[in-house]
Amino acid sequence: MLNMIDNNLLNWIVLPLFIFAARILDVSIGTLRIIFMSRGRMIFTPVLGFIEILIWLIAIRQIFNNLNNPLCYIAFASGFATGNYVGIWLDNKIAMGLQVVRIITRYDANALVHALKENGFGITYIEGEGLSGKVKIIFTLIQRRNLPEVISMVKHFNPKAFFSVEDVRMASEKIYPKKALLSFGGRKKWLKMEKKGK
Repeated sequence: MLNMIDNNLLNWIVLPLFIFAARILDVSIGTLRIIFMSRGRMIFTPVLGFIEILIWLIAIRQIFNNLNNPLCYIAFASGFATGNYVGIWLDNKIAMGLQVVRIITRYDANALVHALKENGFGITYIEGEGLSGKVKIIFTLIQRRNLPEVISMVKHFNPKAFFSVEDVRMASEKIYPKKALLSFGGRKKWLKMEKKGK
């Protein structure tokens, strides 16, 4: 009787949970591998690929050894779906790579340009022509982790500005911010600077 309980516990609880966890792990690694590959991080890609396929083989073997257990199928599919979400979440947390922010505004952009420069962001500032007249165009190359701070600056100084963000695979010369702007500490600095200018 005890052996039957142990077998049921193994087959209907432990095994599906193991397959579910293994799929989350291998799909998360696979998502990161694709992201790293698209960004030219060739050193990490084969290592992640090796780990990913090894975990997948362990999980798929359990499926073939338990073809009469429908919970294993559900765990396998659920782990795949969850692994996609976890992989994207990890990518957002790591925030690795470069992005170019393109800002276009019809209004005065001097305060925004000054704030970006004060916080160490390299910018290119040019005049342009839009559908409704002259516009100001600002380009800045940033690390992904600094994107929320840059967007916050744009919304503060030029709330009606149009901006777009693109991933950059490679840049020959990069000007990074002097410090990482991951909190509102940096924002307080340029808010004070804006008040002084008024």
